[in-house]
Amino acid sequence: QVQMVESGGGSVQSGGSLRLSCLASGVTYSDYRMAWFRQAPGKEREGVAYINTYDTTLYVDSVKGRFTISRDNARNTLYLQMNMLKPEDTAVYYCAASHKRRSFSRGPFGEQDYTFWGQGTQVTVSP
Repeated sequence: QVQMVESGGGSVQSGGSLRLSCLASGVTYSDYRMAWFRQAPGKEREGVAYINTYDTTLYVDSVKGRFTISRDNARNTLYLQMNMLKPEDTAVYYCAASHKRRSFSRGPFGEQDYTFWGQGTQVTVSP
Protein backbone atom coordinates (compact mmCIF):
# COMPACT_ATOMS: atom_id res chain seq x y z
CA GLN A 1 0.00 0.00 0.00
CA VAL A 2 1.41 3.34 -1.07
CA GLN A 3 1.31 6.16 1.44
CA MET A 4 2.61 9.68 1.21
CA VAL A 5 2.40 11.75 4.36
CA GLU A 6 3.21 15.44 4.49
CA SER A 7 4.21 17.29 7.62
CA GLY A 8 5.70 20.61 8.63
CA GLY A 9 2.90 22.98 7.73
CA GLY A 10 1.76 25.71 10.07
CA SER A 11 1.22 29.42 10.54
CA VAL A 12 3.99 31.98 10.18
CA GLN A 13 4.33 35.69 9.66
CA SER A 14 5.40 37.20 6.38
CA GLY A 15 9.13 36.77 5.91
CA GLY A 16 9.24 33.61 7.97
CA SER A 17 10.29 30.09 7.03
CA LEU A 18 8.84 26.61 7.07
CA ARG A 19 10.17 23.22 6.01
CA LEU A 20 7.72 20.71 4.63
CA SER A 21 8.45 16.98 4.55
CA CYS A 22 6.80 14.16 2.66
CA LEU A 23 7.48 10.59 3.72
CA ALA A 24 6.69 7.96 1.10
CA SER A 25 6.15 4.27 1.76
CA GLY A 26 5.14 1.31 -0.38
CA VAL A 27 7.13 2.47 -3.42
CA THR A 28 10.70 2.28 -4.65
CA TYR A 29 11.17 5.94 -3.90
CA SER A 30 14.29 6.42 -6.02
CA ASP A 31 12.28 5.45 -9.13
CA TYR A 32 9.93 8.39 -8.76
CA ARG A 33 10.08 11.99 -9.80
CA MET A 34 8.59 14.14 -7.09
CA ALA A 35 6.85 17.47 -6.91
CA TRP A 36 5.13 19.87 -4.56
CA PHE A 37 1.81 21.36 -5.57
CA ARG A 38 -0.33 23.86 -3.70
CA GLN A 39 -3.94 24.97 -3.74
CA ALA A 40 -5.02 28.31 -2.36
CA PRO A 41 -8.66 28.99 -1.44
CA GLY A 42 -10.74 29.59 -4.55
CA LYS A 43 -7.86 28.79 -6.88
CA GLU A 44 -6.78 25.82 -8.95
CA ARG A 45 -3.99 23.60 -7.74
CA GLU A 46 -0.61 24.61 -9.16
CA GLY A 47 2.81 23.04 -9.35
CA VAL A 48 5.40 24.75 -7.17
CA ALA A 49 8.61 22.72 -7.28
CA TYR A 50 9.82 19.57 -9.00
CA ILE A 51 12.78 17.22 -8.62
CA ASN A 52 13.62 14.27 -10.80
CA THR A 53 15.62 11.14 -10.08
CA TYR A 54 18.85 12.94 -11.03
CA ASP A 55 18.11 15.76 -8.57
CA THR A 56 17.39 18.21 -11.34
CA THR A 57 14.97 20.81 -10.02
CA LEU A 58 12.39 23.17 -11.45
CA TYR A 59 10.39 25.94 -9.80
CA VAL A 60 7.42 28.07 -10.65
CA ASP A 61 8.52 31.68 -11.10
CA SER A 62 6.69 32.95 -8.01
CA VAL A 63 8.87 30.88 -5.64
CA LYS A 64 12.25 30.99 -7.36
CA GLY A 65 14.98 32.10 -4.99
CA ARG A 66 12.77 31.49 -1.95
CA PHE A 67 11.87 27.78 -2.04
CA THR A 68 14.20 24.81 -2.30
CA ILE A 69 13.09 21.27 -3.10
CA SER A 70 15.27 18.32 -2.14
CA ARG A 71 15.02 14.60 -1.60
CA ASP A 72 16.65 11.99 0.60
CA ASN A 73 16.30 8.61 -1.09
CA ALA A 74 17.73 6.78 1.91
CA ARG A 75 14.87 8.15 4.03
CA ASN A 76 12.19 8.05 1.29
CA THR A 77 11.57 11.69 2.07
CA LEU A 78 10.93 14.79 0.02
CA TYR A 79 11.47 18.27 1.41
CA LEU A 80 10.44 21.81 0.60
CA GLN A 81 12.35 24.55 2.37
CA MET A 82 10.31 27.72 2.17
CA ASN A 83 11.97 31.02 3.06
CA MET A 84 10.82 34.64 2.83
CA LEU A 85 7.22 33.47 2.91
CA LYS A 86 4.53 35.81 1.66
CA PRO A 87 0.77 35.89 2.35
CA GLU A 88 0.19 34.73 -1.22
CA ASP A 89 2.00 31.48 -0.36
CA THR A 90 -0.94 30.56 1.86
CA ALA A 91 -2.32 27.26 0.57
CA VAL A 92 -2.63 23.56 1.17
CA TYR A 93 0.60 21.97 -0.01
CA TYR A 94 0.65 18.49 -1.52
CA CYS A 95 3.49 16.19 -2.45
CA ALA A 96 3.10 13.99 -5.52
CA ALA A 97 5.01 11.17 -7.20
CA SER A 98 5.37 10.20 -10.85
CA HIS A 99 7.25 7.10 -11.99
CA LYS A 100 10.41 7.90 -13.95
CA ARG A 101 9.21 5.89 -16.97
CA ARG A 102 6.01 7.85 -17.32
CA SER A 103 6.12 10.56 -19.97
CA PHE A 104 4.95 14.01 -19.01
CA SER A 105 2.08 15.04 -21.27
CA ARG A 106 2.05 18.66 -20.05
CA GLY A 107 5.46 19.10 -18.48
CA PRO A 108 6.59 18.41 -14.90
CA PHE A 109 3.69 20.34 -13.36
CA GLY A 110 0.90 18.46 -15.08
CA GLU A 111 -1.19 16.94 -12.32
CA GLN A 112 -2.54 14.13 -14.48
CA ASP A 113 0.91 12.53 -14.69
CA TYR A 114 1.31 12.09 -10.94
CA THR A 115 0.09 8.79 -9.58
CA PHE A 116 0.44 9.16 -5.84
CA TRP A 117 -0.51 12.12 -3.69
CA GLY A 118 -0.28 13.07 -0.07
CA GLN A 119 -3.23 14.33 1.95
CA GLY A 120 -1.94 17.89 2.10
CA THR A 121 -0.59 20.17 4.79
CA GLN A 122 -1.82 23.71 5.46
CA VAL A 123 0.56 26.65 5.23
CA THR A 124 -0.76 30.01 6.40
CA VAL A 125 1.28 33.20 6.10
CA SER A 126 -0.01 36.28 7.86
CA PRO A 127 0.94 39.85 6.82
